[in-house]
Amino acid sequence: MADQINLNEIHDTLVAVAFQAGAKMKAAKPSALTAGTKMNAVDIVTETDQAIEALVSSILREKYPSFSFVGEETYVKGVTKVTDAPTFICDPIDGTQNFVHGFPAACISLGFTLNRKPVVGVVYNPFADVLYTGISGQGSYFTDNASLEQGKGCGEKQRLPLTGGGKLGNLSTCLVGIEFGSERDGDNFELKIETFRKLAASKRDYGAMAGAIRSQGSAALNVCAVASGVMDCYWEGGCYAWDVAAGWCILTEAGGVMVSGNPGNWKPEVDERKYLAVRGASEGQKELIEEFWALVGEGRMDYTH
Repeated sequence: MADQINLNEIHDTLVAVAFQAGAKMKAAKPSALTAGTKMNAVDIVTETDQAIEALVSSILREKYPSFSFVGEETYVKGVTKVTDAPTFICDPIDGTQNFVHGFPAACISLGFTLNRKPVVGVVYNPFADVLYTGISGQGSYFTDNASLEQGKGCGEKQRLPLTGGGKLGNLSTCLVGIEFGSERDGDNFELKIETFRKLAASKRDYGAMAGAIRSQGSAALNVCAVASGVMDCYWEGGCYAWDVAAGWCILTEAGGVMVSGNPGNWKPEVDERKYLAVRGASEGQKELIEEFWALVGEGRMDYTH
């Protein structure tokens, strides 16, 4: 079946869907949004999240009825899983906290997996009107002014990475992406905070003294920043497949790599929930990954519960 799947057609469908979703996001008024909570007070959902996922699901299920669909707003813990089947993976709004505050770093993230591997990725930020796309074996691209001419994608299209590609140095030369996530207690959170401390601390204090540390509030946009080369790496634990599936394809097609956020695992699963994304480079990827893993040390993030 996989041999008969037209990835270019799926890409074009997801781009068209992303533009429709983006229009809904821009039409929503942050001041008028009603935000509910899921896990806790910082894990929020709006009616726009739910409406966009319903729209995306409806379009994709009608056009590809035999394919599976995994979406953030319809996810059921312990029931919804990413399998080997052809699967669409949707985050209707990645960066919902940004969205409800009117902070313009929010996007729709649409991935497509075969045998649990991301093979198509589309990430669209309608507020900046920028589009990131990737197709397995065909490279990945950034399009500015993406929705010109009624969503035909007629902006300037550039192959990724936009910058970088040269040798990676150690963490003291790197711009590093992090997120606190929505789980703010327990062993996972303590490991995150200690790793953040080590990242920032001086060498004298047994830290890496990272060149700079950034948090955009969107896993998908962080991974795309790494794919673009404007961020050197991004470490995260606690996010889900819908946060990273689309960006994963875009990253690897730009020469980047995705490994586990926990030390030692060079080939994580798409739904592992622990990730370290590193930009494309002529050399230094392995060394940077091992340096970051050394900061994490013997600790292990565990998001199986």
